[in-house]
Amino acid sequence: MKARTAYVRSVGRFLPERKLTNSDLEKMVETSNEWIVSRTGIQERRILGAGPGCSHMAVPAAKECLERAGVGPEEVDLIIVGTVTPDMMFPSTACLVQDMIGAKNAWGFDLSAGCSGFLFSLSTAAQLIESGRVNRALVIGSDVISTLIDYRDRGTCVIFGDGAGAVLLEACPEPGFGLLDFILHMDGSGGEYLCVKGGGSRIPPTHESLDNREHFVTQDGRQVYKAAVNGMADVSVRILERNGLTGDDLTLFVPHQANNRIIEATAKRLNVEDKKVVVNIHKYGNTVAASIPLALYEAVLENERDLKKGDYLLMSAFGAGFTWGSALLRWWQS
Repeated sequence: MKARTAYVRSVGRFLPERKLTNSDLEKMVETSNEWIVSRTGIQERRILGAGPGCSHMAVPAAKECLERAGVGPEEVDLIIVGTVTPDMMFPSTACLVQDMIGAKNAWGFDLSAGCSGFLFSLSTAAQLIESGRVNRALVIGSDVISTLIDYRDRGTCVIFGDGAGAVLLEACPEPGFGLLDFILHMDGSGGEYLCVKGGGSRIPPTHESLDNREHFVTQDGRQVYKAAVNGMADVSVRILERNGLTGDDLTLFVPHQANNRIIEATAKRLNVEDKKVVVNIHKYGNTVAASIPLALYEAVLENERDLKKGDYLLMSAFGAGFTWGSALLRWWQS
């Protein structure tokens, strides 16, 4: 058993006020509410849009998280922002958040892993806490993915929405609780199936790249769906088996909200009851790195799940890269 583990002390979130409904999208592209709901489960999504930037959402999510814990920003040692839509190429969004919340003693960085960004960030922060180098970390998933969406492409524009979620990680006061285990994977051979080709050093912004619409998300839906179903389900089953658990032992399954069919397929492989699965995709769509912390926020604060000390929570994600993984938490509360 690990001598020192990290636990989730608090959560926070931010959601833009503007809602983009399926009815709205019917007026923009050739699609229908019935088509979107049957294939994704999404009914509406929140949109921040261009201008405010990723930090505009990350900061209030972080502030709420700290306020709920009664922790001052100067007490934070580390800030990791999982995002694929930073305010700018540099400085990092983590730097901007650090300044705007007044976390003068924190260092940090952005982490890019697509929709797996929060899990990758969470596991990284947890390991630093386990090492003793860090005592308190803000882990934020924040994406303004609407800025990368081509609203002429019905295959992608119906899926994504904007939002931010944050958790405060601390060293757990009691062994055997907190983040017990994680399994993370990456397979770069799948990168071509879900990507933004332009904007980096390979294809910098030019008139030609803009005309070719290379700065928007492109996706091969079939390839991504197949890989996501297999990847999320396999890693979720494996982490439970590795820890001597089954789906019956879980209190909550908190999956990345990419597609309702992917969530259902993964839950079925785990043999987890529907009532244990946290689903909010119908309200927010796929919010990329914000997806899991937004779902965790609802599970902890809004859905009357009544989490108790010792309850097991499993989080799983799949994203561009390809990247995927699972993290196993044993809930601790004083």
